[in-house]
Amino acid sequence: MSFRTPDPWHPLILDDVRGAQKMLSGVARVTAMEGSRYLSSLVGAPVHLKCENLQRTGSFKLRGAYVRIAGLRPEQRAAGVVAASAGNHAQGVALASALLGVHATVFMPVGAPLPKVAATRDYGADVRLHGQVVDETLAAAEEYADETGAVFIHPFDHPDIIAGQGTVGLEILEQCPEVRTIVVGIGGGGLAAGIGLAVKSVRPDVKVIGVQAEGAAAYPPSLAVGHPVSIDAPTTMADGIKVGRPGDVPFRIIQEYVDEVRTVSEDALSTALLLCLERAKLVVEPAGVSPVAALLSDPKSFRGPVVAVLSGGNVDPLVLQRILRHGMAAGGRYLSLRLRVTDRPGVLANLLGVLSAVDANVLDVGHVRTDPRLGLTEVEVELHLETKGPEHCAEVEAALREAGYVVTAG
Repeated sequence: MSFRTPDPWHPLILDDVRGAQKMLSGVARVTAMEGSRYLSSLVGAPVHLKCENLQRTGSFKLRGAYVRIAGLRPEQRAAGVVAASAGNHAQGVALASALLGVHATVFMPVGAPLPKVAATRDYGADVRLHGQVVDETLAAAEEYADETGAVFIHPFDHPDIIAGQGTVGLEILEQCPEVRTIVVGIGGGGLAAGIGLAVKSVRPDVKVIGVQAEGAAAYPPSLAVGHPVSIDAPTTMADGIKVGRPGDVPFRIIQEYVDEVRTVSEDALSTALLLCLERAKLVVEPAGVSPVAALLSDPKSFRGPVVAVLSGGNVDPLVLQRILRHGMAAGGRYLSLRLRVTDRPGVLANLLGVLSAVDANVLDVGHVRTDPRLGLTEVEVELHLETKGPEHCAEVEAALREAGYVVTAG
């Protein structure tokens, strides 16, 4: 089939997304739409999860990468492609290239998670580790493209990429025709732009809401001034949406087709990740749960039925462990305390007795005896406890104070 590859500076149209959908038939999965009773109860209307974390390569990125590479001329394919990514885009480009018989070189940061590096290699790409941050990796990939003639595959700033990502929006309309609000994470903006364009072109009544992490929110200030602006040193656990500047092409589309962009905290992201794991039995990366974090942060502000797009599930197990701990702490499931006690036999046993009486599970105990702020016969005890929620945390602290212990930090 033929596919119109638009000029990067001309607007996309719905036919481009429909053409991408035909191209991706048999390549990308039509991912599941799962209902969430818990989120529905909070919102007061049906909430569905669009599970792009179950897509091939573990994220939506395969869609855009395949459409972009498939649209290359024969001589461009012969020159190969190059990309820069810390994970999801790398895997999408690697698999798309393998399926199309194109050689792919992927630059990844030196500190990229080993599972993502291994997966990218397993899909057939030549992986080169360069730079400590993605900006350095991106510069290396662009230099490689200039030197070799390989085609640089941008993760979000190209119409073909956006058309491919927009197929998620068409699937949502097919799977949930009654949808009234779609919530999607935003990094550079390719996914939100594609979904907004596709959905609004068919159903202008559907509200599309983008979500960014508070520490990496470049879209709100950019939309306020009417053009992309950069933010300094974006910081968030959500690597997939940790982008310091909106893409030029998706920005113009988001301006027109996305109704609102909200931000969420790190606590909300970790709590949402834990919720997806415990309640929905879905492994989702921090960027992928940003729509769920938005629902948890202000559930009554969404008009239902709602579809939250879980954009990816590629998370390093070690990172997942840290995030889950953070999420449990944010949800009142972990409690850390420091207490000053007299350094004599039996004191620790008495302390543990108080904790046992209020059903707090002790995970770890530490002692500090060398702090100059401590008295001669004092010791500071550091406790890490497993608790049952905010009310239980307050009960534990109250029981300790009632027993005469001085809680110096919580």
